[in-house]
Amino acid sequence: MKERREAFDEIEIDLREIFYVLRRRILAILLAGIIFAGAAAAWSFFLATPSYQATSKLYILTQSTSITSLADIQVGSSLAMDYMELITSRPVVNQVKRNLGLDFENEVITEKMISIENPNNTRIIKISISSDDPEVSADMANEFAKVAKRKISEIMQTDEPTMVETAIVPPDPVKPNKVMNIVLGFVLGLFISALAVIVLHVLNDSIRSQDDIERYLGLNTLGVVPYAGDKKKKKAKGKKSKEEY
Repeated sequence: MKERREAFDEIEIDLREIFYVLRRRILAILLAGIIFAGAAAAWSFFLATPSYQATSKLYILTQSTSITSLADIQVGSSLAMDYMELITSRPVVNQVKRNLGLDFENEVITEKMISIENPNNTRIIKISISSDDPEVSADMANEFAKVAKRKISEIMQTDEPTMVETAIVPPDPVKPNKVMNIVLGFVLGLFISALAVIVLHVLNDSIRSQDDIERYLGLNTLGVVPYAGDKKKKKAKGKKSKEEY
């Protein structure tokens, strides 16, 4: 029981010592956080390529679909999945490229630019396009909705879905998130600098205090003699300057 208590006391002292070390270096840690935040701000404002996102929406049910038949065959979710696959199919993508005169590769459009979403408990299909040009994003989102409507009607032999909302030119980019990047940069700077201070302190095995003698050498100190070398040097310098004067 006594050994466990002594071990606990030793851990408590170590943690307290680390706290004091961090407190002594708080200015350096804060400076590192500010530097990292400044680097993140410079990257977000001047180096990162902004990405704009525009979204159009389709309603997957047609006027000829009755509520009763929909409940019977539970077509909502399955039909939404079919629409999502058809929107990113090769015929739709190629037609959009021809209509808008785009030179993007199909893989770039389907894997990096377009995202299809069906919100839960809805029969809405959201077609979102991300691009570094806001006008291109809006034009592609609207063109995908128009072409997809016709292709879906031809392939599934049904009425065209209804356009719920057309995409507009986005005024602001969605990426990069400048405020979030600056905050993350500041926190990362604090963490890295604090970790460096702790590691350097732990790796420093020099004897710096009476507690270190007892902890590392297992010796009891009977007394402490203060080192007055620095004071003597200062006095000697002061004397010398007076004599020269």
